[in-house]
Amino acid sequence: MKKTNSLEPSHLKSHLGYHLRVVSNAVSHTFAKKLTNLDVTVAEWVILREMYSHETNTAPSIVAEITGLSRGAVSKLIDRLLHKGLVSREEGTIDRRYQEIKLTKQGKTLVPKLAIIADENDDAFFSKLTGLEKKQLRNILKKLTNLHNLNTNPIE
Repeated sequence: MKKTNSLEPSHLKSHLGYHLRVVSNAVSHTFAKKLTNLDVTVAEWVILREMYSHETNTAPSIVAEITGLSRGAVSKLIDRLLHKGLVSREEGTIDRRYQEIKLTKQGKTLVPKLAIIADENDDAFFSKLTGLEKKQLRNILKKLTNLHNLNTNPIE
């Protein structure tokens, strides 16, 4: 009779990725639920927050580059933000394919409110960590982000 090699598979909860995903899902899901009260998705928050840092008009392609999202995804998100009155869009005078977008007054007012929600959400999940633990965790996550060239914004 042939003997089979039966290796015991590692336990699910023995993986760092498992624990990282549990925490990440909880933080993200709670944040997303809080944003629904203001009729904004996490993906829209990412676009709004990145645009807030730019004082002038910007092209959707620049927003895609900054966020690491595809141009198609950014285009759909901008359409939703236009519908909500949070951004405005102008077509180029020479080349109608070129567009510039900017935050509306309503969008500029909303971003700091959303940032407070993001800060409070982080505090709710990470306030039990010491300042040093937060710094270490941030440094470890940044190191992994850089090591694996993870340059897209998480939106889901």
